Amino acid sequence: MRALLIDGHPDANRLTAHLLDEYQQALPEGVEVTRLAIRDMDFNADLTRGYTDMPELEPDLAAALDAIEGCDHLVLAFPLWWGAEPARMKGFWDRILLPRRAFRYHKTDLFWDRLLQGRSADLLVSMDTPPAYLRLVYFDPIGWRYKRQVLGFVGFKPIRLGYFGMVRRGGAEKNLEKWRARIRKMATSAGRLRRGRKS
Repeated sequence: MRALLIDGHPDANRLTAHLLDEYQQALPEGVEVTRLAIRDMDFNADLTRGYTDMPELEPDLAAALDAIEGCDHLVLAFPLWWGAEPARMKGFWDRILLPRRAFRYHKTDLFWDRLLQGRSADLLVSMDTPPAYLRLVYFDPIGWRYKRQVLGFVGFKPIRLGYFGMVRRGGAEKNLEKWRARIRKMATSAGRLRRGRKS
């Protein structure tokens, strides 16, 4: 299995990096791991001209898209800011989830081909919001988007959600061992998720 781990936090040495460290260490022996950090990539996150006049992918984005296409399992770690991922991570998706690379609309109906089908994903999301509050009061906007309008839209399935909060007011220190155990469980079971590329 080939696993791609992406850190979406704008800063280094944050909780997201630690969560990915724990995940990587718990992966079964023999898993081929590639690790990227969006903050280290050189690219323009603004799609200023829209999809009708797409700029050429910068080398870092081209390499990231190749890594996504080449993986069996994707792991994303990022903080929840204002109900979504940080802006640069959103720009990352805007730039690389491209028509004819990630999806293809049909000409004769309203449906589309999910060109990244056959891959699974885990999300590791740190947050100041208690996870139960996120689900019950805010109706889980980040999970909804990623399962239906981002990764799910281009074919990733299953997509598992790991919410780690609340981080502030001593929450990270209090819950870190419990979070580590949960991440280890996710990582050790990653190889059993449904795979198999659509030919």
